Amino acid sequence: MNNGYMGRILFVNLSTSEITEEPLEEKICRDFIGGYGLGARILYSRQKAGVDPLGPENMLGFISGPLTGTPIPTGSRYIVVGKSPLTGGWGDSNSGGYFGPYLKFAGFDAIFFTGISPRPVYLILDNAKAELKYAADLWGKDTYETEDLLEKEYGQQSRVACIGPAGEKLSLISGILTDHGSLAARSGLGAVMGSKKLKAVVVRGNMEVNIFDKTAAANVRNERIDFWKNSPGPMGGLSDLDLMRKYGTSWSTYIACHSGDSPVKNWGGVGVIDFPDRSNLNPDVLFTYVEKGHACWHCPKVCKGIIKAGNGEYNYEGGVHRPEYETLSAFGPNCANNNLEAIIMANDICNRAGIDTISAGTTIGFAIELYENGILTKNDTDGLELRWGNHQAMVAMTRKLVKREGIGDILADGVKKAAETIGKGAQQYAVHIGGQELGMHDPKLSRPGRLDAARYQMDATPGRHTQNFGPSNFQSHVVGSAGLCNFGAWGGSLLVALNAVTGFNFTAADVLKTGERIVNIRHSFNLREGLNELNWPVHPRIVGNPPQTTGPLANVTADIQAQDYWSLGALDWDRVTSKPSKAKLISLGLDDIAKDLWP
Repeated sequence: MNNGYMGRILFVNLSTSEITEEPLEEKICRDFIGGYGLGARILYSRQKAGVDPLGPENMLGFISGPLTGTPIPTGSRYIVVGKSPLTGGWGDSNSGGYFGPYLKFAGFDAIFFTGISPRPVYLILDNAKAELKYAADLWGKDTYETEDLLEKEYGQQSRVACIGPAGEKLSLISGILTDHGSLAARSGLGAVMGSKKLKAVVVRGNMEVNIFDKTAAANVRNERIDFWKNSPGPMGGLSDLDLMRKYGTSWSTYIACHSGDSPVKNWGGVGVIDFPDRSNLNPDVLFTYVEKGHACWHCPKVCKGIIKAGNGEYNYEGGVHRPEYETLSAFGPNCANNNLEAIIMANDICNRAGIDTISAGTTIGFAIELYENGILTKNDTDGLELRWGNHQAMVAMTRKLVKREGIGDILADGVKKAAETIGKGAQQYAVHIGGQELGMHDPKLSRPGRLDAARYQMDATPGRHTQNFGPSNFQSHVVGSAGLCNFGAWGGSLLVALNAVTGFNFTAADVLKTGERIVNIRHSFNLREGLNELNWPVHPRIVGNPPQTTGPLANVTADIQAQDYWSLGALDWDRVTSKPSKAKLISLGLDDIAKDLWP
């Protein structure tokens, strides 16, 4: 078996510097595809319950998918997995750029790290060879510097995934960056990498990913591109493809500010009332800051933008990435801020430090509300007037957060831990589920076929805006595990793409069962850790309890109990313990988990 896969997994013990290679078996690929499906199977099998997320026994995995580095469009993704220090449960984070394909070109499908190095190191993979090297000269450098130095040393055929100072300082909302702006951001896995004294992973190689049917794969690529060209986008008469090429996801922020989708004032405000001036978030305004488009590896959507150098109040360097929807919303309406250059600056600060902009923006909004209510004072903020819309204070506090300076040392671990430390009623303003700040989409806004409140609570990684919950989301888990971007809108093309690349001859039912298997093993990881997602408290603002009295979400409360009840029944999970039935686990081939959960 080698179609779509390189056939190798690497295991690196950082405590002993021992590096071992194992073959990737066909059965695990068929059953779990790759990405976090494969990651969940490896961690559940090889890592005991109860390990310290920042300790030596926690495994940190970098995993591609079978469609990563192939002609299938958007096949650029890789996944980082590990036990999350933010939630204490399953953690995974998705990123694009070039690292995923080059991991395979270097000869490996996945790398798993254990242990803690006695000194900072990085791993270099070069055409199926692996070596640990000291990184003392890189420790303390930001992500851009680290990436540039290592790519200069190893040449144009190399790519780097690294942490910045935030990960080194174990910020629980830190991530892992590649391509000067593609961040594996969620679950706090940058802190896991920092705890292991692992500064970076460098991948270099020219090994080929074998394709079962190259003609069929090329046809999928052409069909998808034609589909995007001929699908009308939701704005300005542009096709889906042209819309993404021009604006990326930034096209939707202007609309979301007032539609009820984007949270306003730390989830407590109403856009049309509390954020009436959204003019600078018009995507055409942001587009004037863009120098050129930028794509992940071989992606025809080219949805990223490279920003011109700032020459006003915020003198960010040219070449930084355009902030996309989540960042624009987190540092925009969530902080009642309409200064676009301040958002670009905050985005750049977070990317250089290697920190999640969703969590950072949410945490800054939380701190502003604490200041507005007298829980934080100027003495706490080093004189910063943390008021709604004060973009200078917002940017300054973002710098403190990523550096762990002053109150930023507390904020750097996210709103849950910050509220516990600050006390004085701060917890009522800490909007999170299970310790994870939420994506910038309000679940009270009705979306046909979606269970948005339940997805925030019940996905194994809470607060995850890129997932739904329940049987309708099985295919999405295969998309992510295969190495594809969610913006591919795959539908039936996923099945054709998988079979063209791997030759597995999956049926549509096989794809759905595989997705269900992935859902169940991620969830079972949490159960084994003693976590039942049903017991994660849901902040009342998330569901509208009480509901807003004005605006598009007036009098709307999301019935999360009904969403949970229906989904749990459809999944054959117990509606109190959330345990999958023994019969369900056995039907999915998860016999070992059935024995663990039903001894």
